[in-house]
Amino acid sequence: MTKTLYLMRHGETVFNVRKKIQGWCDSPLTPKGIQQAQNVSKYFDDINLDHAYCSTSERASDTLEIVTKHTMPYTRLKDLREMNFGAFEAESEALNPKSHEAYNTFFVAYGGESTDQVTQRMVKTLTSIMQKNDHQNVLAVSHAGACVNFLATWENPEKVLSQRFTNCGILKFTYDNEKFKLEEVIQNIN
Repeated sequence: MTKTLYLMRHGETVFNVRKKIQGWCDSPLTPKGIQQAQNVSKYFDDINLDHAYCSTSERASDTLEIVTKHTMPYTRLKDLREMNFGAFEAESEALNPKSHEAYNTFFVAYGGESTDQVTQRMVKTLTSIMQKNDHQNVLAVSHAGACVNFLATWENPEKVLSQRFTNCGILKFTYDNEKFKLEEVIQNIN
């Protein structure tokens, strides 16, 4: 039986605006981030979600609560968190490695994670969620890097994302026979 996963990024945060590296550290949603989540909530008005999940970051749970209009119970999971950037948490994004190859393992030496570690925990967690019998239409709110790393398991992100994965962007997947298939990328909902 085919199921649907809506994997979504949280709304804009103070650190997004200040261009700070934001992984396991947290910052609150901006007024724009709150508005983004309110706009996305309209997308879900005609979708019967049966379960909702988010990372343990406040920016993710706040986004989920706004999107579901505070009417749906949800579960917070550590494995849906953003990549851990170690000593670079809350530092300037200008310190990020410039090449994709360097980025993959750069933060490990500073107490952070590799992109492979993020991908593995996201795939394991989202597969486990979607394997549950009563999970047909699931919303999971996570983070840009975590979402794109998950996407890279099933699709080439550079081919399906014409721009960066935006705040409150949604990756709509179908799930069947332990495989995810990207159906749609939904971004910049007004």
